Amino acid sequence: MFNSVSPKYWAMMTDPIMSLDTAMYTILAAHVGLTIGTLSRHLHKRPDLRPLVNRLLRFDTVGIYLLTERGHGLDAFNIETTATKTPEGFIINTPREEACKFMPASTPSFGIPKVALVMARLIIDGEDRGPRFFIVPVCNEHEMFEGVESIRLGPRPGTSPLDFSITRFNHVHVPFSALVSSNIYDHSLPTSPWRRAVTAPWISSIKAAAFIAGRYSMHRSLVGKGTNPVPIITFRTQQWPIAHATAVGLVMSNWFPMAAKQTADKSVDHRVRHGFAVIVKTTACRHFQRCVPEVAERCGAQGTFEHNYMARIENDGKGVIIAEGDVLTLCIRLFSELLLQRYKMPLPDPSESLLAQHAASILEENISLLGSLRGGHRSESFNSLILPQAELAIEAMGHALAYSAGLKSGLPKPILDVYECAVIRRDPAWYSENAGLTRILQRIREDEAVTSTIPDLDTTSTAWKEYYETMPVFTGDAIPAIDQVQAML
Repeated sequence: MFNSVSPKYWAMMTDPIMSLDTAMYTILAAHVGLTIGTLSRHLHKRPDLRPLVNRLLRFDTVGIYLLTERGHGLDAFNIETTATKTPEGFIINTPREEACKFMPASTPSFGIPKVALVMARLIIDGEDRGPRFFIVPVCNEHEMFEGVESIRLGPRPGTSPLDFSITRFNHVHVPFSALVSSNIYDHSLPTSPWRRAVTAPWISSIKAAAFIAGRYSMHRSLVGKGTNPVPIITFRTQQWPIAHATAVGLVMSNWFPMAAKQTADKSVDHRVRHGFAVIVKTTACRHFQRCVPEVAERCGAQGTFEHNYMARIENDGKGVIIAEGDVLTLCIRLFSELLLQRYKMPLPDPSESLLAQHAASILEENISLLGSLRGGHRSESFNSLILPQAELAIEAMGHALAYSAGLKSGLPKPILDVYECAVIRRDPAWYSENAGLTRILQRIREDEAVTSTIPDLDTTSTAWKEYYETMPVFTGDAIPAIDQVQAML
């Protein structure tokens, strides 16, 4: 999607409000980014699609994206849903339960028509021509269309509500124009589909969590040896998670727009552009999964309540990250291709930073290790020794690229120093072995970075007192009976 979207689209997706309602984000990402984005590519040769796109743009109809199957996940080339060509058009059919489309919200529960882009195998005269997208109306404002069934899944605990579903098709007839293609008569084998995840909401979530935890830590106080309350923000154990999340949020929000442009550059090898997308997703998602739980825990019991945002966004983020494709699987594929030197990712020069040295070193040592393995990349040793390092290596590339972008953009040194220390925590042994940073030197470096950052963090607010006044209060005049409070053996 990166290569065809407008600045307005990115402004929408990077708006912090996206992280407040992940159900809304999920609908918009599928509706605008996937459905409208896919159809818009063909409008110059398919003007007949314009009325549908206009209805989608007005939100008169909601678009959903039915790719994933219950038995195949995101393995698009092994899906089983079929679209069999007939003299009148195509018949969309789900051959068995495992081929049901999994997760997208297809029920008519919210009173709005829905249309799906359904990925199905094109069958012509018994020959499998590979997976394609077909436009299939799913429901009107009140009920499902004939032959389409939606089975509502149970709720996911602690997340924004959405009617996640299992969708199946029982010999649904669609016209020839339902084939999503610039030429509906071109039935040649398709090229590999390429999906990208939008990670911007998780960057906003990290920043929001840092702010909430910082605000809480400013007003939450303890009474120690003296009589004056001491805000818990004065303790290093509270300062680190907040400084960490703040630095990550600023570094990632600075890097993300640059990475999006790199991924959109059509002059670059499409494999490299895909590699950038994987690196960005891996780095942002793993930062999110480390930062948000950490700061939420430092907010104590209040961090678990829905109005404080963090518990829900942690669950929402986990769900979307999984739905958008397994990070580890994406890393394994990219890392394997880089080790086989099929192409190279443009990484910062190792002399630029410790993080750049780390990324280059991890890649080189694994290239050397692969060269020493009998049987190469198809050996059991490759599976047991190299693949477990895939995610660490890809994430290291993201850290180096994000830090490099921060340097070039002139981000404050204290922020970059905290970010560097957070990354060092991911692989402390390498920095000890190769950069001369012993464990105690790493702690000292971390202490200096946090000390220089904390004075600039200001989240003072009276919001808790204001919120406290709005909460419902239950009172009464009942008097407990004496035997209700007596101790019992």
